[in-house]
Amino acid sequence: MSEVPVYVVANIVIQDPDTYKKYEKGFFPILKKYEGKFITFDDNIGQLEGSSEVSGRVIIFSFPNENLADQWYSSVEYQELSAFRREGTDTISIFKVKGQPPRN
Repeated sequence: MSEVPVYVVANIVIQDPDTYKKYEKGFFPILKKYEGKFITFDDNIGQLEGSSEVSGRVIIFSFPNENLADQWYSSVEYQELSAFRREGTDTISIFKVKGQPPRN
């Protein structure tokens, strides 16, 4: 069975932009180290349905497989950097979504 990509979706509300910028500055080199790819972010989500309102920023990025996503998240360098995210934002949620295997 071939590996499937994993998408990470984060929903945050930025409370301290200066502290969050420290997180952003260090984020991309660590993401790249674990073969992660930034997909997009949006500060004005167009919610179509649901009882839980989405607010703040939604960020989406991907990894080639779940193992790399887990290694990235649990790495010492990311956990140290994430202190700036935790300090500068309210984290609503961060979760993984598995992609589908290629279809023939």
